Amino acid sequence: MFKDVFRYYKSRNPPPELTKVLDFDNVDTLESKIKRVTIKDIHDLKNYGLQPAKTWEAYELIEHPGLIFIKNPFSSIGQRYWTVRCLQDYTKRPNKTNLDSFKLVPEGKEWWDVCQNNHDKLLLNKLRWVTLGYHHDWDTKIYSEDNKGEFPKDLSELSRHVAQALDFNFNAEAAIVNFYHMDSTLSGHTDHSEQNLEAPLLSFSFGQTAIFLLGGKTKEDAPTAVFIRSGDIVVMSQDSRLCYHGVPKILQMDSRFWDCFNQNNLVNKEFREVVHICKEETLWKPFADYLNSSRINVNVRQVLKRGQKRLCSESEDKK
Repeated sequence: MFKDVFRYYKSRNPPPELTKVLDFDNVDTLESKIKRVTIKDIHDLKNYGLQPAKTWEAYELIEHPGLIFIKNPFSSIGQRYWTVRCLQDYTKRPNKTNLDSFKLVPEGKEWWDVCQNNHDKLLLNKLRWVTLGYHHDWDTKIYSEDNKGEFPKDLSELSRHVAQALDFNFNAEAAIVNFYHMDSTLSGHTDHSEQNLEAPLLSFSFGQTAIFLLGGKTKEDAPTAVFIRSGDIVVMSQDSRLCYHGVPKILQMDSRFWDCFNQNNLVNKEFREVVHICKEETLWKPFADYLNSSRINVNVRQVLKRGQKRLCSESEDKK
């Protein structure tokens, strides 16, 4: 069932009918499918580009307990901030990317700088993912203490604040940043590499709109389709944490959420240069050009169990 629905929404000719896709821009039409989630009041959110927590709109899907949707709680300049961090900073070594094994970026150079300096759109579109913190091993699906980098402090704090607002105790320890283009898809899968599967998975999106499918514990369960727009946050917790999910289509439906902003509503002294880029239109333009035809998705996970300091090796597990 999941595969059939995925193929339907992936289709280009004929294009899929979108009337059954849940649209949180029209909450009134979803009354029987969602329930409102209470948000705790959290302070100092503008350091991370977030609007005051009391203004957030958060909902849980009734048919998918634990799937929480927060409708764009970011300020416009906040969306710019995370876009710059993802493209310019998180792609830097020693973080790992899908390009590493191809040696397409010269030693001593960084992907974003090479793309901009050489106007290399081909290289720009070849980046598909970056891993942060505990690096996800795409072959073994296992995290290791030997394959770990420093997790970005600002992304850790953003994740902690969002989790706290939803009354979760959460430590950000691993992340995959996915870069989608208009022909990109993400096949149906479950996320089960983390030792702590009780912790939620936090997903932040910027750029173009995605159709997100969430199914059940097997691919025989029919999935629900949801629009995810720029700035939206999806939290997979409880029963939804191990459900099949995927992205069959990217749609050019944005309203340029990142274009109009109050320049004073982002204060981050630790990353002044990033904030400066966000406020100067000439510096921001290449990032805007990227968002106009792409989607960035950051999914953040907690790897360790509460109180655990490090991952055990296979030999330690056998003792």
